[in-house]
Amino acid sequence: MSMTDEENPAQAVAAKGVRGALARYRVLAYVVGVGLLALVAAMVAKYAFDNATPVAVVGPAHGFLYAVYLLTAFDLALKARWSVKGTLLVLVAGMIPFVSFVVERRVTRTTQAGQKL
Repeated sequence: MSMTDEENPAQAVAAKGVRGALARYRVLAYVVGVGLLALVAAMVAKYAFDNATPVAVVGPAHGFLYAVYLLTAFDLALKARWSVKGTLLVLVAGMIPFVSFVVERRVTRTTQAGQKL
């Protein structure tokens, strides 16, 4: 008798592509988290010191990287078979300072344990 991924979630983690998708997601979660903090600092420079240059540089870079983060998180969600709610929460995590770091740890633990988010 063969078990399906539904019956044995730990087997799903070992499925082709989940490990690679998780690694890509982890890198992008950190990059987007740092980029968002840089964007917050750039906005402080803009409004507190009337210097719009940092926002003009960091803003588009963060926007592009956030789009890549969305793609990698969605890829992992499909491969690890996350729920819609879990997927949406992870996608939104890249928009709130510091949250992407916290969510990345939870996603990593959950996915490596073979559990669904």
